[in-house]
Amino acid sequence: MLSQSKLKKSPSFGTGLDNENTPQELIQHWSPPHKQPRTLAKGKENEETQFVLGRRPRRRRESAGVSLSWDRLPDELLLGIFSCLSLKDLLGVSRICRRWRRLVFDESLWTSVDLVGVNQMDAALTQLLPTGVLALRCPRSCIGEFRLPPSLQLRIQHLDLSSCIVSTAVLEDLFSHCRWLQDLSLEGLELSDSIMQFLSQNEELARLNICGCSGLSPEAVGGMLQACTRLQELNVSWCNFNNDHIKAVVGNIPSSVTQLNISGYRQNLTMEDLKVLVERSPHLTQLDLSDSVLLTADSFPLLQQLISLRHLGLSRCYQIHAAGLADLDKFPELRTLEVFGLVQESNLPMLNKALSQVLINTCFFSSVARPTSADCKDNTMWGTHCRLTFRH
Repeated sequence: MLSQSKLKKSPSFGTGLDNENTPQELIQHWSPPHKQPRTLAKGKENEETQFVLGRRPRRRRESAGVSLSWDRLPDELLLGIFSCLSLKDLLGVSRICRRWRRLVFDESLWTSVDLVGVNQMDAALTQLLPTGVLALRCPRSCIGEFRLPPSLQLRIQHLDLSSCIVSTAVLEDLFSHCRWLQDLSLEGLELSDSIMQFLSQNEELARLNICGCSGLSPEAVGGMLQACTRLQELNVSWCNFNNDHIKAVVGNIPSSVTQLNISGYRQNLTMEDLKVLVERSPHLTQLDLSDSVLLTADSFPLLQQLISLRHLGLSRCYQIHAAGLADLDKFPELRTLEVFGLVQESNLPMLNKALSQVLINTCFFSSVARPTSADCKDNTMWGTHCRLTFRH
């Protein structure tokens, strides 16, 4: 047994625990590792201060996404985006929400539309015309029954309804809302006197194509021509006209007309009618008199009074002999001449030599007042491309 003095001199158990008996390296090995801050770089500039990379808060990242929401874009910006879309895509985005549907049918997006290929047009026209469309091309379509609101005033200025299947009642309702027409093609349609009266209210009308139309009285035709004093191009060829209709045309045609197609009237267009026509339309640059069998070479002195005449159509005017065509060299401004059926191919070189400044038989079809010429492949309408175009 140890003495009391030796016990006092021996080191106590608690005294040496932290220094000699505690395995410090083992404790550090068993303890869970502590995350150490990661420094950006090593160098003298970072020896004293360490920069720590932190993760962006989630709330901040989500708020940044809200600033790019489509709902926050102004109407003007959305309209600018929509103006780059095709017709199919534009109609597609109209189904997204009510706001987009309202913007899709803004009048600024529907200035010109080409619906060639749409077979049934009544539903499309009911929705399209009130948007304020200015130019509409839909020839060879079927237009069923539809009615426009009585107070609606259409903004349409350029309209091509050539060879459509449509009733006169629908046309009457349509043109009763039109006051700003400038270019109009109704080729091959059944018309009425009421339609002519409605067209008379369009003082800006400059081009009118009623080739092959029927259902009109001479009085209605003459009244329309009297009212449309700014008319420049007129195509009344091959209509269901008799001599009274022809007299109504030549007796009321405005002096503003520079291009006229009055072909196809065989024995209804007389030399006296031609005389009246030349007196009333002295500024003609294009004139097509084809298939008028009563015209003779005696018409040349009358036609020579048209000092600006550049194009002349005399095809199948059988009383004009081929030898007499050489007298057309007295027309100083004449540049093109159509004489199909009058000159044989073997005699064309002789005529070309006599009329060296004139191109002969270069075009089979007249382009007067027609929205699209026969040799045009880009589907323009009076020289203007439609922005929205229907494609299958």
